[in-house]
Amino acid sequence: MMSSSINRFLLVFALIFSTVAGAFAQEHPAEGHEGEAKGEKKFNVGEMIFHHINDDRGWEFAHGVTLPLPVILYTADRGVEVFSSSRLNHGEIYNGYKSEHGHVQRVNAAGKPVEGVKVYDFSITKNVASLLLSAIILLVVFTSIAGAYGKNRGKAPSGLQSFLEPIVVFVRDEIAKPNLGPKYAKYLPYLLTLFFFILVNNLLGLLPGGANLTGNIAVTIVLAVITFFVTNLSGNKHYWLHLVKPTGVPVALLPIMIPVEIVGLFMKPLSLMIRLFANITAGHIIILALLSLIFIAGQAGMGTGYGISLIVVPFTLFMNLIELLVAFLQAFIFTLLTSMYIGSAIEDSHEADHGIGYNTPGEEIG
Repeated sequence: MMSSSINRFLLVFALIFSTVAGAFAQEHPAEGHEGEAKGEKKFNVGEMIFHHINDDRGWEFAHGVTLPLPVILYTADRGVEVFSSSRLNHGEIYNGYKSEHGHVQRVNAAGKPVEGVKVYDFSITKNVASLLLSAIILLVVFTSIAGAYGKNRGKAPSGLQSFLEPIVVFVRDEIAKPNLGPKYAKYLPYLLTLFFFILVNNLLGLLPGGANLTGNIAVTIVLAVITFFVTNLSGNKHYWLHLVKPTGVPVALLPIMIPVEIVGLFMKPLSLMIRLFANITAGHIIILALLSLIFIAGQAGMGTGYGISLIVVPFTLFMNLIELLVAFLQAFIFTLLTSMYIGSAIEDSHEADHGIGYNTPGEEIG
């Protein structure tokens, strides 16, 4: 227990140190006062924050430690071209390509865009690399756990299996069964995939140099759209009849209620998308903004910066612990609401309680 607590503390400390060091190195180069005399720009809070939470072509673990990622481009005249993202750093031109505000363009010798050339960009960015990493982690972990269940059937779980089994049981018994009823088994694999995908990526985003994947609205849109299709493709006749003829609504109110129901159909995935994106991104921004106070105060004097750090760093450590809770909470909320939406689409009109009597004899995980 003590060793586990020490490891968690070191992990949080590493996150703080990496973030502080990166911001300090970027905004306060080694020239010191000579740099100020040359007109170095002052510490820019917004620039530092968005640099850390936005996607990028390279994976920066700390200032000066960046892993170049592959740039994959396709054009009709040249076909597929692959090269390192380091070739396009700092606005450089490579092989007739230049990156402008994250978009790669074909340019001429003068650096001007070439008209009529459409560049299709399939590059591996930081977020894409993080997504692939999380997919590999999930496949390795759950493949090994599935194998352990097969070998140890009827025996007490051990190791990673014993850690994850209560979480799987929780998703099944507290999320899937109460909201989906007797048909829960059909949708349980999707709910478990959704829960662990969001959870793992939330936790990876808290590591030093981690990508803000679940704080990327493109990712949350895809998750919400998948839930939208699963929900509506599973809908029974009661679900669709309720959309055009809500139960208990007078005929005179149908011209008002039908558009409301249709709008509600799209508002559900929209709320899923915004909730996850906003909560994860807001947490990162708050932590980075708190750390920025140190360097803002440091511009008034080194002593002032150190004095503010004595207050800011402990509070930031506390916020990191809160973010660990949020990582689990957002995975739970997204999965819970998804199960509720699917449950409303598949329930029969006479079913009132989905929480009783859906265990089968000898039922077990795996």
